[in-house]
Amino acid sequence: MSRTDGATTKAELLERVDALLPSIVERAPIVEQQRRPHDDSIRELAEAGVFQALVPRCHGGHELELSTITEIVQRVSSACMSTGWVTAFYIGHNWMMMKMPERAQQDVFGARPFGMIPIQPSPFVTSKEVPGGYEISGRSSFSSGIMNADWVIIVQAGADDSRAFLVPADEVEVDDVWHMSGMAGTGSNDVIVNELFVPEHRAMLAGELFTTTATNQPNPLYAIPLLPFIFCEVLGVYSGGLAGVTALYDEYVRSKVMTYGGEALAGKQTSHVNLGDAHARSIAVNMLVERQVADTWDLAQRRAFDVDKRIDLKLRACFISDSCRDGMNTIMSRVGTRNFALAHPMQRFFRDMNTITSHAFLDWEIARELYGRQRLGLEPNHPLF
Repeated sequence: MSRTDGATTKAELLERVDALLPSIVERAPIVEQQRRPHDDSIRELAEAGVFQALVPRCHGGHELELSTITEIVQRVSSACMSTGWVTAFYIGHNWMMMKMPERAQQDVFGARPFGMIPIQPSPFVTSKEVPGGYEISGRSSFSSGIMNADWVIIVQAGADDSRAFLVPADEVEVDDVWHMSGMAGTGSNDVIVNELFVPEHRAMLAGELFTTTATNQPNPLYAIPLLPFIFCEVLGVYSGGLAGVTALYDEYVRSKVMTYGGEALAGKQTSHVNLGDAHARSIAVNMLVERQVADTWDLAQRRAFDVDKRIDLKLRACFISDSCRDGMNTIMSRVGTRNFALAHPMQRFFRDMNTITSHAFLDWEIARELYGRQRLGLEPNHPLF
């Protein structure tokens, strides 16, 4: 049902996304081949009102609950993980704009209630103060969403006075270097700037962007620190991808007839066990993601993101990522050779999952070390939590 104030509800938004999924499935091979999201999918998601899901109503957005981004991204990623990844960034980075100065928010949301905004920290970006702002130069890699972007957040990394800079996408150079075996369709190319002027109101300290719980909005949604939010933003890609390949595996078991012997796979006891195992893993991962989002929202309402809680959320997010990789690889170890043909979607899910589980924000080894150190009363030795 629609809300009485006429605003879009989460249920309505999810219904619109579901209607787009058949087209996203159909376009997935094209997305991979052209190494960027399909323009029609991005346009349809924008027209459906997806990207402003978490934008405050004062800027024309829906201002829906935190779980909205995760559930949208799960659905899209079950059809195409590359499209799901960019969708997650476009929704989530509009939320991140609430960390930026208010004048910068007006720059983005003045024309429409969302931007399409990639962001990526880089140690290869330099800046210097000039009258009225900053002049920045350098290269930022892995800029997911840059191929359809209208704004870019370029983040310096490494120094206490490093800053994040909001710049129009048409003022940067895009270097087409994204040739990847997995997540090829994200178009996560490099961004280059050379002595680009950024006005002062479109800059903020990078450390503050990552850690602040301050917000000019009354909704506690916008008080979540960056990393705990990012986990909720992207985990839907992992769980959605696992759900997508699990559904394909279900179809495979139902229809496959063994090449040698002619026995139907659905008649074998081993197939029953393996199929149950695949669904159990996907169901369990979805439950863990749901709990991660719920606990993050609870902490937001209580403004309780201390170091212990943030490291706990990091550990759980990385466990989910690793579990999705294990689930994916187990399924693919149980399917026939034909499922590794380039025309078959299962192998694309396999390559995509094994690529995104290598992401620095979800490093399982680092998460376990951070948690172990915290349990022993030692200081954190890694900044990403």
